[in-house]
Amino acid sequence: MLASATSPNEPSVTPEQLIDSGLLDDLLDPARKQCVAEFIAELHRTFAHLHINYLEINPLVVCTDSQGHLQTYVLDTAAKIDQCAEYLFSGSRDWSPDGEPMLFPPPFGHVQTPEEQFVAQLDARTGASMKLSVLNPRGRVWTMSAGGGASVIYADTICQLAPAKELANYGEYSGAPSEAQTYEYARTILKLMTTGEPDPEGKVLLIGGGVANFTNVAATFRGIIRAIREYQDALRTHKVRIYVRRGGPNYQEGLRDMQALGRSVDLPIHVFGPETHMTAIVSMALGLIETPSAVAFTIPSFFEQQIKSPFASEAPDFHGDGGTVGGQKRRRKECRREAGVPQAIFTKATRSIVWGLQLKAIQSMLDFDYACGRADPSVAAIIYPFTEDRTEKFYWGADDLFIPVYKHMQTAFDAHPDATILVNFASYRAAYEVTLEALASKRDPEDGMGPPRCRVDCVAIIAEGIPERFSRDLIFRAKKLDVLLIGPATVGAIKPGCFKIGNTAGMMDNVLSSKLHRPGSVAYVSRSGGMSNELNNIISMNSDGVAEGVAIGGDRFPGSTFIDHILRYEADPDVAMIVLLGEVGGLEEYAVVEALESGKVKKPLVAWCIGTCAQVLASTAGSGGSDTTNLEEVQFGHAGACARSEQETAVSKNARLAKAGAHVPPSFNELGSLIRTVYSRLVESGKLTPKPNYPPRPVPMDYAWAKELGFVRKPAAFTSTVCDDRGQEVLYAGVPVSKVLQEDLGIGGVLSLLWFKRKLPKYATDYLERCIIVAADHGPAVSGAHNTIVAARADKDLVSSLVSGLLTVGNRFGGALDAAARQFSEAFDRHLSPADFVSSSRAAGRLIMGIGHRVKSVNNPDTRVSLLADFARKHFPKTPLMDYAFEVEKHTTAKVS
Repeated sequence: MLASATSPNEPSVTPEQLIDSGLLDDLLDPARKQCVAEFIAELHRTFAHLHINYLEINPLVVCTDSQGHLQTYVLDTAAKIDQCAEYLFSGSRDWSPDGEPMLFPPPFGHVQTPEEQFVAQLDARTGASMKLSVLNPRGRVWTMSAGGGASVIYADTICQLAPAKELANYGEYSGAPSEAQTYEYARTILKLMTTGEPDPEGKVLLIGGGVANFTNVAATFRGIIRAIREYQDALRTHKVRIYVRRGGPNYQEGLRDMQALGRSVDLPIHVFGPETHMTAIVSMALGLIETPSAVAFTIPSFFEQQIKSPFASEAPDFHGDGGTVGGQKRRRKECRREAGVPQAIFTKATRSIVWGLQLKAIQSMLDFDYACGRADPSVAAIIYPFTEDRTEKFYWGADDLFIPVYKHMQTAFDAHPDATILVNFASYRAAYEVTLEALASKRDPEDGMGPPRCRVDCVAIIAEGIPERFSRDLIFRAKKLDVLLIGPATVGAIKPGCFKIGNTAGMMDNVLSSKLHRPGSVAYVSRSGGMSNELNNIISMNSDGVAEGVAIGGDRFPGSTFIDHILRYEADPDVAMIVLLGEVGGLEEYAVVEALESGKVKKPLVAWCIGTCAQVLASTAGSGGSDTTNLEEVQFGHAGACARSEQETAVSKNARLAKAGAHVPPSFNELGSLIRTVYSRLVESGKLTPKPNYPPRPVPMDYAWAKELGFVRKPAAFTSTVCDDRGQEVLYAGVPVSKVLQEDLGIGGVLSLLWFKRKLPKYATDYLERCIIVAADHGPAVSGAHNTIVAARADKDLVSSLVSGLLTVGNRFGGALDAAARQFSEAFDRHLSPADFVSSSRAAGRLIMGIGHRVKSVNNPDTRVSLLADFARKHFPKTPLMDYAFEVEKHTTAKVS
């Protein structure tokens, strides 16, 4: 059996090294030993090159062939390839020697339905995440979960409170999908939910999620609302009750829209915000607790909001104790982990460099800094290799702040030696190389003693989907350099009152409502980035707030583990208790168990591992039995959320943590109340004095976001009443372009919307299309075409040549048609008879415009005019203006015929 090497990118083992190591000493024949050694060396090279995570060969046979040469034969093998490495082989045939693409098995061990395939295609086309697995099409409880961690928690709670067969689907949407994408995702679930005969007991749809970091909740809800409107009749037929719980940016508007939707389509839709526990809607939906009749939502003005807590004492002069603030540049060794003792990574003086032009995330960090009362911004510089060195404007409170942008990482490090953290926003394709470059950057010790050290103390890797071999290599290198890795697949970390990474904790209204502008006493570590924000909310409602929080990332091999951060919290005197939110998959929680049992961790630890439903779902997806000793792998929202053994299940982890002395609730639903209980005991025993509360420094709201919330308005510089492309779909006079295509309105229909701002009758749109057909080209003799040809022969460019022709189109050459329409229409509107019109034009010395006067005549009529006139007489109810024009023609041609 081959597993990953300690450092996958180190040189592969050679046959000689294998022989010298004694591994093959049982093989007495030197030739056979050499053959096996060469085979293993080549096997390891292939194992690493193809990004195989697991390889088992049993048995392996070495024997002579017909020529008497030793050959190695593999009789049976099993391998697992890392799907995240697929992009590395898109241009080669290493993964597909026969030319066929690699096909990966679907989750939960069943063949994908057409709906699951459709969602998988949606997921592949977007930077957001969309997953769907249909577990039981006849199930009564359907979910539309926002976030990978939230999706697992909802599945856990449903399976705990109801029979597993009631759970109809598993899935999640996250990463700020667009309105159109959430619409497609929602309508797919609603279609499945309303297929077949109605259940006499009705069905339940849970639209749930934690407190979002950066997703505009109202925008994603608009897509779901469109889908519910489309399926409202079917939902009423199936007696569907809908429960909504969400928090995050603009959640108030989204929840109000959901409330209004329920009233307008006559559906029972119950909505709740972050003041309601995340999983409470499950108990409500199953009838286990009473559903509140109404909930009111208001949009908080976060720059006027006063933070109050039942646990906090008032101390307006408190400015935190998060580190040294004696200047912009501090001594780097203050945040090092010396002599193996974990030290503070984030302080009020911590500075960072951001890789990637993530303007919103950077502004979020700066607003947090300003609200916390930091002396200097936490972002020192930006690295963006796709542009030359320059500056980018941000806001520091209400003032402009210019942050330098560098093309090269080394230049940024040299210019800002006080920056100790790299926030890596590179994509999954580039994140590995960017981190390698950061780890390879060296600096001399400030005291001049010892070897050079790494430039950074911490690297946060935001990207999700980095191949596991690359992740293991980064972990190996970072440990050798004593660099803390956070991620991959993380939203980051936060130290209230001091520092935050990227989009952690979301927008300012959530930062302030969770009291993250100042330190609390409870530190947490979580895998899920989305659930870390939910933990901010839970902890702030049940204690004096968060002391520090880290999301280590959802990948199978996180750069730092739970125990790395828990030991830091244990050594931090400002941390009174610790919260751990683990999940199914991996063994990191057992290191915490050992630390508890050995006494390394003495502070109270509240712990819960999500994914307790994995065993139930595994038996449902597999043979249907109750044996969990041979669990079928169940892959949840995160790459690492997959149990490959009994030991990796959430149930086993929760039991071991409880046995080791951790405070483990019966379910996630009781996590908040247990935190409150443990915290209150610490306060009552005198072991904890609640941290003082103080108001944040007011942060002005961005104009764009204030407008989104409806706080401000501004006259538009340009207004279009015809076309609108600001939303998810282009509108022609208020009609979505998709509807234009669905109804086959054609070019004439589009012109009716753009020119007349309404749908014209079919005969009118057909007439417009015939006008385009007959007037599409007049040949090379007209002025426009002639001058265009002349300009082109003069070697002018295409645009200049075209413009030269257009500028010479006038009433006497090429534009007579427009002038004729104006003249006839004005005379008709003035109620002049055709004879009076001709007479008045003659008296005024004004020519009457027409078509083809130099070529056509009454005896040689213009076919284009005849075609249009015949069509109008046949299909239009009346043609008064055209009849008027033909009467004028009789007068103007009377003497000529």
